[in-house]
Amino acid sequence: MITNDWSRKWAGYNPDKVAVAEFETGRQLTYAQLNKLGNGFSSYFTQELELKKGDRIAILAENCLEYIALLGVAQKTGIILVPLNYRLTSREIDFLISDSDPVLIITEYKFQDKVFETAAFKAVRHHISLIDLQSKTADLLISEDSDLIRTETITHSDAALIIYTSGTTAFPKGSVYTHGMMFWNSINTQLRLDITSADRSVNVAPPFHTGNWNVLLTPFLHHGAYTLIMKSFDADKVLEVLEKDDLTIFWAVPTMLKMMADSPHFANVNLSKIRYFIVGGEAMPVPLIEKWHAKGVPIRQGYGLTEVGPNVTSLNHQDAIRKAGSIGKPNFYCSARLVDEHGKDVEPNQLGELVLSGPNVTPGYWKNPEATASTIIDGWFHTGDIMRRDEEGFLFVVDRIKNMYISGAENVYPAEIEYLLRSHPAIDAAAIIGVPDEKWGESGMAFIVIKPGNQLKEGDVISFCEDKLAKFKIPRHIRFVSELPKNDAGKIDRKKLKEISNQ
Repeated sequence: MITNDWSRKWAGYNPDKVAVAEFETGRQLTYAQLNKLGNGFSSYFTQELELKKGDRIAILAENCLEYIALLGVAQKTGIILVPLNYRLTSREIDFLISDSDPVLIITEYKFQDKVFETAAFKAVRHHISLIDLQSKTADLLISEDSDLIRTETITHSDAALIIYTSGTTAFPKGSVYTHGMMFWNSINTQLRLDITSADRSVNVAPPFHTGNWNVLLTPFLHHGAYTLIMKSFDADKVLEVLEKDDLTIFWAVPTMLKMMADSPHFANVNLSKIRYFIVGGEAMPVPLIEKWHAKGVPIRQGYGLTEVGPNVTSLNHQDAIRKAGSIGKPNFYCSARLVDEHGKDVEPNQLGELVLSGPNVTPGYWKNPEATASTIIDGWFHTGDIMRRDEEGFLFVVDRIKNMYISGAENVYPAEIEYLLRSHPAIDAAAIIGVPDEKWGESGMAFIVIKPGNQLKEGDVISFCEDKLAKFKIPRHIRFVSELPKNDAGKIDRKKLKEISNQ
């Protein structure tokens, strides 16, 4: 059986190599220490707190060494990690805790007010503060070595993570991420990006995103490479560490790379050790690609989603200009098709929905068989993204069936916001679309129909959302209309709304 316990393996191969470090504190863990910490946490959780395989640990905290060690716990015990989005409101986090039903929740002090008074938090059996867990880290690292007594067999079909994604319905869906998905995503990533144990990267993505775990971090841990973690993105600081720490690969979204290219430090920073940048989230403008190429940094674009991989496609940097706007070709162990509304494959340059299959595809959504059945059909995961494939096999994203838009690299689904707006006593109907935003790429525009006899101002709508939605979900533009345009099927005509937004 293929082992899932990567820190244990690398502790035997290269124990003194640094696996992961914290930018803000300077703390770091070698592979031997990472393995030791994973063993110690595992013993504590399973013996003292009596957690078992399949139980969930929810974490509300920024990126830190303990988060990485908790992944080791998942690999060693079969306990499932549930990273919670600390950018959400108490109302939203309450739903995630209730839905995932964890046995233990770990909270960072700065976020405690978001959960302490929620009903779901009070129902969790065990609560640990991140400060207490960090104290245990210090104790474990100076304790005598002790291997973990294993009582459970962890298979590739067992869940490692539940990662919540904003849904097309009113509530987020928990995407089940298995140990097998993690393994095959790592293999796919290594084959396309040539990852070795000599590679070094900085990770600035938040831990509630699959990108934080699975674009580079878990492939790096699997291959014995080095990762520096930062709690948040800062253009100047990232440029500094790319040079100072001799980093070789960096993953980012176009907005981040634009901010770095606009930095006054950009002209003088030495990035000669960088092999390439990996870009995802949205298409990168050609002028920005050219600016980085002139700096000597090749750009590799790709496409991914939480439920598959997430690393699904990759565009070789040699084709960055020639195939501008393309997401490349599917990764090695990932099958892809473009199909019409009847599930039939389309011809080159015809539009079709991207459907995917392979060992990197989720088995489904946590406690949501309806969403699973409507998304995974006859073994194929339906992405909801309309694409075309050219004669050379390169894929291009054309539209999003599910009306999602991306604001500052955050996926925003209108249905969730519309559901909330309709709960306002003065709002009769609401529809949200994404519109161009110079800073964030896209932002939300809300079209609102007010109930007769009521009055609302733009500020009233925004204020209503502020304590109920994360900031990136709150519409930045409000339009009051007498009615929402409908198509022949009686559904909201979002194409018409796009036209109205440009007027």
